[in-house]
Amino acid sequence: MTKDYLKDASLATRVINIGIDSDPAHGAVMPPIYLSSNYTFEGFGKKRTYDYARSGNPTRSVIADVIADLEGGAGAVMTVSGLAALDLLWQDLNAFHPGCKRVVVPHDCYGGTQRLLNARTKQGLIEVVYVDQNDDAAMAEALSVPTALLLLETPSNPLMRLVDLEKRIAEGHAAGAKVAVDNTFLSPALQNPVKFGADFVVHSTTKYINGHSDVVGGALVCTTEEDVTAYRWWANCVGSTAPAFDSYMTLRGVRTLFVRIRQQQQSAQAVAEWLEKHPAVSAVYYPGLPAHPQHELAKKQQLGFGAMMSFELKGGLDAVKTVLDAIDLFSLAESLGGIESLIVHPASMTHAAMSPEAQATAGITGGLLRVSVGLEDADDLIKALERAFNHL
Repeated sequence: MTKDYLKDASLATRVINIGIDSDPAHGAVMPPIYLSSNYTFEGFGKKRTYDYARSGNPTRSVIADVIADLEGGAGAVMTVSGLAALDLLWQDLNAFHPGCKRVVVPHDCYGGTQRLLNARTKQGLIEVVYVDQNDDAAMAEALSVPTALLLLETPSNPLMRLVDLEKRIAEGHAAGAKVAVDNTFLSPALQNPVKFGADFVVHSTTKYINGHSDVVGGALVCTTEEDVTAYRWWANCVGSTAPAFDSYMTLRGVRTLFVRIRQQQQSAQAVAEWLEKHPAVSAVYYPGLPAHPQHELAKKQQLGFGAMMSFELKGGLDAVKTVLDAIDLFSLAESLGGIESLIVHPASMTHAAMSPEAQATAGITGGLLRVSVGLEDADDLIKALERAFNHL
């Protein structure tokens, strides 16, 4: 529960203090980790708040409270991964629009999301429709048919395309659909979809929420108590709830979310500006650059430009291989949002699950590299890129 003196505090203050000094047993400042798989009943028919760890756990409850508070939701369901959080949405789809399985999603969504959507479509659980969500005509056509759920991903992974949240959420609601927003790339420190009317916010907490690349997890934030109850039931039913230790680690990580992102996006701006001027680079995709086609939209709906970017090398795939063989300081690894800087080749790594045709439609080329800027000094990151580019 949020303490009264925090109700008017900034999110940066709230994220530090929610759950602090709340231990009724020993007065521990930090919320303890509860590793017990089960809890005693007070007596026959007298169940306590928690009875079995899959159903509920005190540590998981605290991190759920923190994330729900940051996003402005009624509650959050903590899951074993971001994809598990996303997959929960289909479990209660019939409650959105009885008899309708249609889900409208971005044509350039994360490769893992597309793999999941395609698999659930083959099972008959949903009917997925991919659409360029920056194409007004295509969106109008997609939503002209009864739709249960509209899924938005902004900025997109990996090309950093933005979706106008206010506009698309309103259109989704006008069509009778619920709207979910994947907020993984920015986190609630930089974007709050609920303020624009989103019904759900999805996170891979593996990324910026945890921020230390040592836990895999997810969160589904709901804006109504009814949905919180329903999706906690489903998470317990299918067994996708987050473990206590992972919840504890995520809680520890989220406490520094705002200070981490503040530094990361400052460095990202410097790196993006350097890349934009380099002769080996044909394009840089970062909303913080005035040349980005949605720079003004980013300023309107975001609280910052984030620390994710991608760029195209003029030499295509051969240049990518050369740079990745030579790069230092940046780790060649999937994921993002950690304190360490990462570089990936989306076509062969994060988005490998997409068919060549789907990659081409989304604009993912062999010469594209994606960067997650960490907490290293920006000058050192630029020097590392320069050393790698010198091999071209």
